[in-house]
Amino acid sequence: MIERIGITLRASKIVKHRGIAYLSGQVAEGKTIEVQTQACLKKIDALLIEAGSNRKNILRATIWLSDMGYFAGLNEVWNAWVPDGHAPARACGEAKLARNELMVEIIIDAAYE
Repeated sequence: MIERIGITLRASKIVKHRGIAYLSGQVAEGKTIEVQTQACLKKIDALLIEAGSNRKNILRATIWLSDMGYFAGLNEVWNAWVPDGHAPARACGEAKLARNELMVEIIIDAAYE
């Protein structure tokens, strides 16, 4: 069975299927990569809870940066957020994001119980 949470015309916030919660990409406002990353991760925490999961159950993270020059700032925040011993598989690349002011988009897949 597929469960969709937060359905809009274009997307669902969360799609749950066979023990995996797929979260829509999260973006946030802010003047620095650190502020945007912290805000994205706060949104992800809330979505994980809504999906019945948590940071320790993250399987994979896909991260898009509008400029790879933001990589160090992203990692500073990310490394403090990921629980020790529970780092997910992760990919990070550069892409043009939906709006010019966006620096980062984070997409998460996590197991739920």
